[in-house]
Amino acid sequence: MNQTRVFLIFAWLMVAVLLWMEWGREKNAPDPATVAAAQLAVPAATDADLAPPTAGNVPQATVPGQAPAAAGVEATTGAAAPRVTVTTDVLKLVLDGRSVLDADLLQFPQTKAAGSPPVQLLTEDKAHPYSATAGWASQANSPVPGATGFQPAQGVTDVVLADGQAEVQVPFVWNGPNGVSIHRTYTFKRGDYAISVKDEVVNTGTTPWQGYVFRKLDRVPPVITKGMTNPDSFSFNGATWYSPEEGYERRAFADFLDDGKLNRTITGGWAAMLQHHFFTAWIPQADQSSLYLLEQNGPRHVIEARGPGFTVAPGQKVSTQARLWVGPKLVNQIAKEDVKGLDRVVDYSRFSLMAVIGQGLFWVLNQVHKLVGNWGWAIVGLVILLKMVLFPLANAQFKSQAKMRKFQPRIAQLKERYGDDKQKFQTAMMELYKKEKINPLGGCLPLLIQMPIFFALYWVLVESVELRQAPWMGWIQDLTARDPYFILPLINIAVMWFTQKLTPAVGMDPMQQKMMQFMPLVFGVMMAFMPAGLVLYWVVNGSLSLLQQWLMIKKHGQDVPAKVEAK
Repeated sequence: MNQTRVFLIFAWLMVAVLLWMEWGREKNAPDPATVAAAQLAVPAATDADLAPPTAGNVPQATVPGQAPAAAGVEATTGAAAPRVTVTTDVLKLVLDGRSVLDADLLQFPQTKAAGSPPVQLLTEDKAHPYSATAGWASQANSPVPGATGFQPAQGVTDVVLADGQAEVQVPFVWNGPNGVSIHRTYTFKRGDYAISVKDEVVNTGTTPWQGYVFRKLDRVPPVITKGMTNPDSFSFNGATWYSPEEGYERRAFADFLDDGKLNRTITGGWAAMLQHHFFTAWIPQADQSSLYLLEQNGPRHVIEARGPGFTVAPGQKVSTQARLWVGPKLVNQIAKEDVKGLDRVVDYSRFSLMAVIGQGLFWVLNQVHKLVGNWGWAIVGLVILLKMVLFPLANAQFKSQAKMRKFQPRIAQLKERYGDDKQKFQTAMMELYKKEKINPLGGCLPLLIQMPIFFALYWVLVESVELRQAPWMGWIQDLTARDPYFILPLINIAVMWFTQKLTPAVGMDPMQQKMMQFMPLVFGVMMAFMPAGLVLYWVVNGSLSLLQQWLMIKKHGQDVPAKVEAK
């Protein structure tokens, strides 16, 4: 098999994969009329959405000396909770004590236009509400705070993280009947997208109190414009979760409940909702178990970590803590959270091997960026490093190509001699390869290695928020968007055309040769709508390969061998 034929196969394979992905999105996409009708009346999220827990559903954390009572659900509501706006250096949020209702990411404008508003991740927008809630549900008819039960602690108004201040705390409290109170403290740290949410249940009454905490993400997904020109449509949108036993799992909004609602008790896990470049996640206390659930109520999609449950004796208190991530998929900051599996929210692939390759490529890319300070030049540096690593294989590939090019006249004579007898022609050609020590598969291995790297890098460039709106130079001001003037795709066509001219078409029939003539154009058109960073990678990689191939031909391909002796 010659390298040109292999390249043809992989080229069409890649086109087929991308077309299949596009067809899948079209197939699973909701009908716009249906979506519009559903958005007219989006049901509000209430505690009534919580099914009454059973003894097996909510893990119990019982204060010594008290036996669990029968389960029941009750919610009490006090005066409407005032809202508190919290502003840090990276976030602006609106809280009502129970939920984070709005969240603006101050360092991430929606577009590159001057004065563009920041990305709003959580929102009260009536068509597409998106909130993060930590509430309490009752067991044994114990009183719990309802949707408006938490009140800001005395003296708390809007909060701003001052210059030089490392963190700020925002306390809320619910004072229930029978001497039970829940004290909630939100902690915001400078430069941090992870919010600590700590609850302390205090029972100063005379009867035991029973209840459980639930933490949920509730969203009506937006309708994403489909097409190769919209990077948002390529990224995963849906719920994900992690357990030490099963690892990373995910469910797209399009098929949210196709595999069931999820009903699993997990310790040391987390639950998240992902979109292009950004995500929210609840990370419960690592040593406390929660029941993880998926729910769908009309257009509303919910992922929830329910529990643990507590029985608090008179005079006792218990506490539970969680972290709420509201922000971008920044690899370095996610790593600082030291939460197992959380790095998978940067969703390079559902396949573990491709995800590992993607993580490795980004790590190298990030290290190069630290040296050059520009993500475009970091991509160029990554290509150079990959070419250095693959140099021995590529050298063998181009040496094989040069030798095959050198023996093309002999192969043409064999083809002329045996005419339409393909079997005899193939046998004679293989004898020639054996005699002259030519490996016809010598050009395949480097290509087989490069294709997974290409696909993994594609997802790295699509997923990496670090590259979002990142400029390279001149006309390329966003490496994750397409080239606005199609300059890089045109250069890619030229590079592929010259490469094709230097590649021997040994044993290829006229029809295949005609198909190969169109491949640079096919690839050029396809690349025109891909992220500019990916096309930059392919152009630099192709240019270096072209130079290496030309040098190898100069070194090994000058002499044309004599004609094949007649038999």
